[in-house]
Amino acid sequence: MQNKETIHLVCPSCQAKNRIPVARIGKTPKCGTCKSALFTGAPFELNEKSFDRHLKNDEIPLLVDFWAPWCGPCKMMAPMFAEASRQFSAKVRFAKLNTQDYPAMSERFGIRGIPLVILFRNGRETARQPGAMDADSIAAWVNKNLVS
Repeated sequence: MQNKETIHLVCPSCQAKNRIPVARIGKTPKCGTCKSALFTGAPFELNEKSFDRHLKNDEIPLLVDFWAPWCGPCKMMAPMFAEASRQFSAKVRFAKLNTQDYPAMSERFGIRGIPLVILFRNGRETARQPGAMDADSIAAWVNKNLVS
């Protein structure tokens, strides 16, 4: 059982589950298995398997951008999503899921249009926002939904 002084995070590189002291979160912790940074300041790619692993095990909020390579607004929003991710480095994990490669995920979450961002906390969806946004709008939306 975990105490309040540590949290669990899944490594975006090797998918290993790590237990990190809360006091070290802002000090660029590394994965105990592959030694990669657990927070890179950039969104990381998910597939169906890694999505479920992060959803089940990450103990900080997870913001997922559901997108596809053929989607013009998705392409326009990608650098804005990356820019916003730098503002939340150790507070929210930013990830991307390509709905063209993983169409079952669109079905699973009832996605009818992209781009779409969904915020998850403790393994559950807490908020969703369709449409392209700039970095400031993404940051404001995340901040608003973190307190609710």
